[in-house]
Amino acid sequence: MDVSRVPSGPAINDREFHFTADDFEKVRQLIYKHAGISLSPAKKDMVYSRLARRLRAVGEKTFSGYLKLLDNDHAEWETFTNSLTTNLTSFFREPHHFEILAEKLKAAKVNRPIKIWCTAASTGEEPYSLAITACEAFNSLTPPVQILASDIDTNVLAQAEAGVFREDRVERLSPERVRKYFLKGTGAQAGQVRIRPELQELLRFRRINLLDARYPIQGPLDYIFCRNVMIYFDKPTQYQILKRFAPLLRKEGLMFAGHSESFLHAADVFRSLGRTVYELSDAR
Repeated sequence: MDVSRVPSGPAINDREFHFTADDFEKVRQLIYKHAGISLSPAKKDMVYSRLARRLRAVGEKTFSGYLKLLDNDHAEWETFTNSLTTNLTSFFREPHHFEILAEKLKAAKVNRPIKIWCTAASTGEEPYSLAITACEAFNSLTPPVQILASDIDTNVLAQAEAGVFREDRVERLSPERVRKYFLKGTGAQAGQVRIRPELQELLRFRRINLLDARYPIQGPLDYIFCRNVMIYFDKPTQYQILKRFAPLLRKEGLMFAGHSESFLHAADVFRSLGRTVYELSDAR
């Protein structure tokens, strides 16, 4: 079969809304300028599907009308960004990073809070995995750790702050971890679990756009988790973000990236230690 001839989405004539190449290009420009997300041409069907829901919700009949609406509607700008943000996450995703962090925390000899920034909190699995790691490293539900959990998507950030998950989201965790760090729902909450309040106390949630010229963060930070985020940015945007990270990180601090991310183009800022862990280039 010639897969190049297989349609990748609904035919134009079957679509509820007319969606031109110009419409798609304007969406690409807007999301790149506002959030740094670089959409490939292959994302056209995805963009149509997600934004068609917004057209229905606000009563617009055309994409051009909807895109004009964004000029004067700040709330819809936020929803537009949320709609085009991909949130794939799980507890202890890429587990070797949490193992490395645990060893670092166990070896820490400091009389101050250890500060961690999770730059893509999504629905909360990653920052709560950091909290669990800290609790286990210090054998305490109140470890000397402060975690800032941020995201550009306000919808998922609200879910993360609530700390409530379907039981299937924790089924890959050991029964011991689930018992120790989650409360099981009953009655109307059956089939759900809630993260223990002691762990929630370790986290602070905040909306942060990584494209912002300055971040509302008080450093220095010990660790930055920026995993599976940079893949949505082009190389120049990645470089600018990494340049903003560097002054926030302690000289001995570490940054953790996703398994498919590489920052060789920013070797003057961060040096790879292997296993997608980075230190500042001037750390030694």
